[in-house]
Amino acid sequence: MTIHLAVVHADELGMDYADHPADRRRHQLAVALARESGVLDAQGVRVVDAPGPMPNAQLATMFAPAFIRAIQVLSAKPVLAAAPEARQWGVTPDVHPYPNMHHDSARLAAAAWLAGTMVGSGEALRAIVPAGGAHHGLPHKMNGFGVYNDTAVAIMALKGCGVRRIAYVDLDVHHGDGTQGFFWDDPDVLTVSVHESGRYLFPNSGFPDEIGGPGAEGSALNLALPPEAGDDAYRRAMAEVVVPTVRAFAPDVLVTQCGVDHHHADPLSHMRTTMAVYPELWDALAGLADECCGGRWVALAGGGYDPCNAPPRAWAMLMARMADTTLPDDLPARWDAIARAASCGDPASGWTSEDVAPDLSGQEAAAVAVGEAIAASRAASPLLA
Repeated sequence: MTIHLAVVHADELGMDYADHPADRRRHQLAVALARESGVLDAQGVRVVDAPGPMPNAQLATMFAPAFIRAIQVLSAKPVLAAAPEARQWGVTPDVHPYPNMHHDSARLAAAAWLAGTMVGSGEALRAIVPAGGAHHGLPHKMNGFGVYNDTAVAIMALKGCGVRRIAYVDLDVHHGDGTQGFFWDDPDVLTVSVHESGRYLFPNSGFPDEIGGPGAEGSALNLALPPEAGDDAYRRAMAEVVVPTVRAFAPDVLVTQCGVDHHHADPLSHMRTTMAVYPELWDALAGLADECCGGRWVALAGGGYDPCNAPPRAWAMLMARMADTTLPDDLPARWDAIARAASCGDPASGWTSEDVAPDLSGQEAAAVAVGEAIAASRAASPLLA
C-alpha cells in the first residue's frame, strides 16, 4: 500500500553550528507539534528514520570530489578554516567548519535522497524532510548555512527514478540561488523562487532576468519582492506567478522549499508575513501537486530563524496539509510544556496567533513595488508570455 506521507526525520538531523540561527529546535519542535496534534498518527502517514550519512561515492555523483575531500578535511581539522585557500570552498562566519560538519550535511543529503526516492519510486505519494532546505550550496562550494545542497539532492533522486519533469518552488525569503545554479541548463527542471530582492538581502541574486541557460530559457523564474512585503504580496505571488508558471510547465512531481523566514518576527529579513498566510500557501502548493502531478510532492522545510515562533507551527501545519488531515482548533494542551522544555520562554498561544503584533505600516507603499515586481517577473518568463 502506498504511503500517503513519509516524514523523514531524526531529532539530531541538521547542521549543528554553535550559537547560530540554524537551530535544530526548529524542526524538532515542528515534528513534536505535529505528533502531539495527531498528524503523525493519521492514516497513511509514516515517520521514517533518517538514514546515516550519504557515502562519498554517491555524493560525488552530484558534488565535486575535491569539494567533498575538502569538507572532510575541514571537519577533521576546523582550525584549517583560517587558511586563505579555505575560502574557495565557501568558508565564512555563517558556514564555518566544526567537527561533524561533513557527517551532518551528508546525513541531510541522505534524508533528502530518501524522500525523493520514495516519491519517485511510487513508495510514497508525498514526503517531507523537516530538517531540510539548504538551497544555497553549489556542486563545488558551501554557502548560506548549508554544505551539500539537499534540495538539489531531492531533485536528483527523482531524476534517478526516471521522473522527467520536475518543478521546484522556493518560498524561502532568500533566493534559492544554489538550486537554480544546479539546474540552470536543464530544461526539464523548473526553478521558481519567491524572495526578498537581492538588492537588500543575501545572496544578492534572483532578479527577473535570470531565466535559465542557453537551451533552457524559461526554466528559471525569479520574483524579487520589496522589503516590507506581507501576506497580500505572497497571496499575489502565488496566484499571479507561481501557480500559472507551474501549470504552464506541467511537471510530473512538485518539489518545494517551504522557508518561513519572511515572517515579520524573523531576525534575518525585512518582510512582514504573519502566521495566517501559511495555511493559504500550503493549500496553494497542495493544489498544484494535485492538479499537475497527481499529488506527488516532496517538501523540505528551509529557513526560519525564530525557532520557537513561526517554524514549528508553520511546518506542523504543512505536514497536516500534506497528510490531508485536519488539525485541532487549538494548540495541543501539552504544547506549552513541550516548548518550554526546549527553552522557549513564551510559547505561542494559537496556531495563527501573533503574540507580538507585526508592524504593517509599510504595506501600502510596498504594494506598489510588489505589483511592479510581479509584472517584471511575468514579462521576463517565456512560460508566461
